[in-house]
Amino acid sequence: MPQTLHKQEKEQFCKLFKQDQLTDFEHRFVVMEAFMRTDGHISSAQIIERLNELDHRLDPEFVRDTLKLMCQYGFASKQQFDNGEVLYEHLHLGQHHDHMVCTKCRKIVEFEDPQLEARQIQAAERHGFHLLQHKMEMYGICAQCMSQRRELLPLSDAPAGERLVVARLDGGPMARARLMAMGLRMGDEVDVIANSGKGQLVIGIDYKRIVLGRGMAQKLLVRVKPNKT
Repeated sequence: MPQTLHKQEKEQFCKLFKQDQLTDFEHRFVVMEAFMRTDGHISSAQIIERLNELDHRLDPEFVRDTLKLMCQYGFASKQQFDNGEVLYEHLHLGQHHDHMVCTKCRKIVEFEDPQLEARQIQAAERHGFHLLQHKMEMYGICAQCMSQRRELLPLSDAPAGERLVVARLDGGPMARARLMAMGLRMGDEVDVIANSGKGQLVIGIDYKRIVLGRGMAQKLLVRVKPNKT
């Protein structure tokens, strides 16, 4: 955060919190300082850990309550992504960004796209909406995780939401016959609809859902379908 903006945020924090006569202001300011020194997204547990490293032993519930107040007053934004974890990030007035989340390593990438913002406003107007606020979360696999990925992987390892091409079946004639009976053939494109990492998984092909046991899914090797550009 630029030093000038950091100073302004602290001054506004002091003014608003003192104005409302919140209790234990000095300790709340300590929490705010620790938060403002972070970049990106951080959990309350990580803030508490950072405070402990700075030798500020504050009650965890007090820290969480202060973060809640910081969201209420517009100094922080609370985000909850698809894994259920609650994270906090700086909220700077007049600025907006969206998020890309890697489903493998959980890395969160912030991005800004003025053209995308304009198109969202236009879409809202076409439907008669006056847009007040929005958030966009895009889920996928980051470049680093993709670079470490094998060319062929078992279908059982594929995350939900991915589109793949059936490349090989490591099984005998009975397994191949069973696969064909399900309507699956080499070269078919499939969408992974649900895969919890254990038990059965669901794939889609030609508007049809197919439930596969994990044993069969482990024998079925797939490759990534390249994104169209």
